[in-house]
Amino acid sequence: MRRLITAGVAPAQAAEEAKTATEFKPITSILENFQVNEDLVDAIYRAALVFDKSFIESALRMAIAENGVVQTWQEVIAPLLAKMGDIWATTGDGIEVEHLFSEILKRVMRESIVEVSNPINARPVLLAAVGEELHSLPIHALAAALSERNIECHFLGARTPLAALAGMVSRCAPPAVFLWAQVSTNANPDFYTELPSVRPAPRVVLGGPGWDTEKCTEVVHVASLTLACEEIARAVGA
Repeated sequence: MRRLITAGVAPAQAAEEAKTATEFKPITSILENFQVNEDLVDAIYRAALVFDKSFIESALRMAIAENGVVQTWQEVIAPLLAKMGDIWATTGDGIEVEHLFSEILKRVMRESIVEVSNPINARPVLLAAVGEELHSLPIHALAAALSERNIECHFLGARTPLAALAGMVSRCAPPAVFLWAQVSTNANPDFYTELPSVRPAPRVVLGGPGWDTEKCTEVVHVASLTLACEEIARAVGA
C-alpha cells in the first residue's frame, strides 16, 4: 500500500488494491504505469521522503535501462535534484533526503558503467572533481554516459588534487580531461594551466557553475551532460 501511494495512487484506492491483492506486487509492475517523467520525478521524491531505497533504485535502474543515462539525467534526475534544492532553499528542510538520494544515485550510476572491453579511445579519458570539491554526482553520470558510447575513462572522483591530476596526465596522456567544480573556491585555473605538456595535448573540458567562463576562454566549458559527452567524443575521434 505504501509503495502504491508513493507511486501516486490515491490512498483509498491503494488501500483497496492492497486488501484485494492475492500476491506481492513488485516495484517494477508499479513503475510500468508511469506515462510521463513528471510523475516519475514526483514518485521518486515521495519515496525519498520515506527513505524507500528499493523503490528509488528500481525506478532509476528502469529509467536508465529504457532511456539511457543522458536522457534519464536530463528528464528525471536533474529535475528531481532541482526540486530537492528548491525545497531546502525555501524551507531549510530535507537535507537528509537529498543526501540519501545522492548516495543511492552514485551507487546506481556506478552500476551503470558498462565494462568497456574494446573502447574506441586508445587512451582513457580523465574525469575529476577538483580541489576540495565534494560534489561528484555529475562525473559519476558522465562516466556512465561515456561507457554507453564505448569510451573508456579513468575516474578520479572527488577532491582530486593538482598533483594527482598532473601525475595521471603525465603517465596516461589522455585525449580529454574533464574537470568539475561546483563552487568557485575549487575552480582554480591552475588545474588546467599547470598540467604537464604531453603530445598530443588533451582537450580540457570544464563543467560546473564554479568556473568563471569569462576567464576560461582557452578551454571548453560545458553546461550540460549532453555537451560534455559531445566534447569528449569529439576529442577521442568518435
